[in-house]
Amino acid sequence: MKALEVAQMTLDSESRNLEPSKKQDKTSGIGKTRSATKDQIVISNVQISQQESSPPLVTALKASAEQNSATFHFPGHNRGRAAPSSLTQLIGLKPFLHDLPELPELDNLFSPRGPILDAQQQAASLFGSLETWFLVGGTTCGIQAAIMASCSPGEILILPRNSHISAISAMVLSGAVPKYIIPDYNFDWDIAGGVTPSQVETAIKEVEKEGQKPAAVLVTSPTYHGICCDLSEITQLCHSRGIPVIVDEAHGAHLGFHPQMPNSAMHQGADLAVQSTHKVLCSLTQSSMLHMSGSLVDREKISRCLQTLQSTSPSYLLLASLDAARAQISENPETIFGKALQLAIETKSMIRKISGISVLDAQSFPNFPVMDPLRLTIGFQQLGLSGYEADEILYEDHEIICELVETQSITFAMNLGTCREHVQRLVSGIKHLAATCASTPAAKRKVKGGNSALFADIETSLIPRDAFFSGKRRVSIENSLGEVCGELICPYPPGIPVMVPGETITKKALDYLLDVRSKGAVISGASDPQLSSIVVCNK
Repeated sequence: MKALEVAQMTLDSESRNLEPSKKQDKTSGIGKTRSATKDQIVISNVQISQQESSPPLVTALKASAEQNSATFHFPGHNRGRAAPSSLTQLIGLKPFLHDLPELPELDNLFSPRGPILDAQQQAASLFGSLETWFLVGGTTCGIQAAIMASCSPGEILILPRNSHISAISAMVLSGAVPKYIIPDYNFDWDIAGGVTPSQVETAIKEVEKEGQKPAAVLVTSPTYHGICCDLSEITQLCHSRGIPVIVDEAHGAHLGFHPQMPNSAMHQGADLAVQSTHKVLCSLTQSSMLHMSGSLVDREKISRCLQTLQSTSPSYLLLASLDAARAQISENPETIFGKALQLAIETKSMIRKISGISVLDAQSFPNFPVMDPLRLTIGFQQLGLSGYEADEILYEDHEIICELVETQSITFAMNLGTCREHVQRLVSGIKHLAATCASTPAAKRKVKGGNSALFADIETSLIPRDAFFSGKRRVSIENSLGEVCGELICPYPPGIPVMVPGETITKKALDYLLDVRSKGAVISGASDPQLSSIVVCNK
């Protein structure tokens, strides 16, 4: 029997019932001192299966590290011989031993002919692409490369206004002109959805009326909250006009690997899809993949863009982790997510039964009936709590750490590593929070959502590239209304810009930023993090 199967049986036998034990106290028995759980002990003893033990790049890295060589190359820690003790005490010597440079036997990321090429080809086969590139700069550099390869200076890119910050920086790099689509918005949840095929078609026709043709269409699917767009219809619509479709699939590397999962972007006809392999799959943070299909985008141009954007000293630990993550999924591609899916279904079912708690589902976005089943977004509006307040309680009282906190909700990401013990703690913590807050004065007040979409009244005065390079000055927040924004400001996560260089500053955007900052959000990109002043473009 495979070791992974033994581990699976051990984990399942520990807790057949998702319902938290009645013997647990009101804080789930969680103290502030962390200790190894049974799950962690079991996982640490899991041996790599024979089928997963031969990913080409992992194998090459292992063989290279085991050579008894006299080494006079970078990096300076010299295979761990001079590794900082403060870090080796934390992670040991093995990461340093395998932190190797571009040695001949390890191949070259920008001109692959050996194990990197083999690893990328195996990834392309698994994910259904014509070609796949490994990324060490995260999905950010993949989005930037995709847009730069599709859009020349002055050409039009159609994209949702709630696109990730990487799409804005890509327009600065490429000189592309944005044609924004305002996404669906749910005011009760204060959450933006996706874009519909009809919205894409309307945007294309508006560009064509001006005598131009869009160079590309960018779609985010799934969104941070798991909302999926109808990519099949969008790609058919765009391809009928010869327009390539780029999909920011950062949150969807796992899609398509179970019958209950939505289809992936590649399987719905996307030309380019960029995935954060580290988010739900199991590669190291910062590692991603860019997949290509069809011939509407020049593959050589993509390669040149990636060479421009990525480090010339890529981490082989990151690259090998992509190869290992691919091999892990390849073992059982149609069943590997079975346990995670079952846990997610059970968890949502139990949380829906808790009084005062809401769970985001497809009914909240009627135009988007398909959602990622592994994403769980919970609202606390009926308890009179904002997402920030609920998150603080769950962390301080139960040591529950979520993925995303927003004004009305908290989002939890479930994945291959999600275990029943943690799910039990989550359900128990939310039950305790609901019971405690239902009897407090806070429950009598209603947390107000917006009454209009945040991006509904945007006005662009300069394209992002021109705004980025224009002269600038600093003005007080009180005097910034009506000025042209000179910096890219967004709460992070989710990394969706509220103000983009070149857009006219509106009262709605200012009020939103000040509100989320007062509730504890981290504001990224603002040179003045307190938002007492803003950098604007000279007129």
